[in-house]
Amino acid sequence: MLKGLHPLLGPDLLHALASMGHGDEIGVVDANFPAAGLGRRVIRLDGVSAPAVVEALLTLLPLDDFVEQALTTMAVVGAPLAEPEVVAELAAVARRAEGREVARQAVPRERFYERARQAFVLVQCGERRLYGNVLLRKGVVAP
Repeated sequence: MLKGLHPLLGPDLLHALASMGHGDEIGVVDANFPAAGLGRRVIRLDGVSAPAVVEALLTLLPLDDFVEQALTTMAVVGAPLAEPEVVAELAAVARRAEGREVARQAVPRERFYERARQAFVLVQCGERRLYGNVLLRKGVVAP
């Protein structure tokens, strides 16, 4: 246990966060997501909701403000304009952490899978609500 760190941020996740560079993406994916088959590196946080994981990550991870959307979610199949409750919660967590509105986009499932394959790391959590998946693009820490 380290002073000042969110308790969900264990050694593997801390190493991944510290190893990421500007523009790298980290995916927080739900319990149904095929993370083991798609991810280059997967860290599991079973029993934890997606918003709780994102809240923990954003205590250390700056979101990229050089791009139009630093937060990407998976669009609902058959209803691409729908916003699941979990997605609204993820956006609210990002807004609180960043102190600003964070631009986001929803992409079709296959495009999300493609992006997840390229992500630096996937954090598979215990989120059971459908579409509880998000990609966060790392920004920079200004001097």
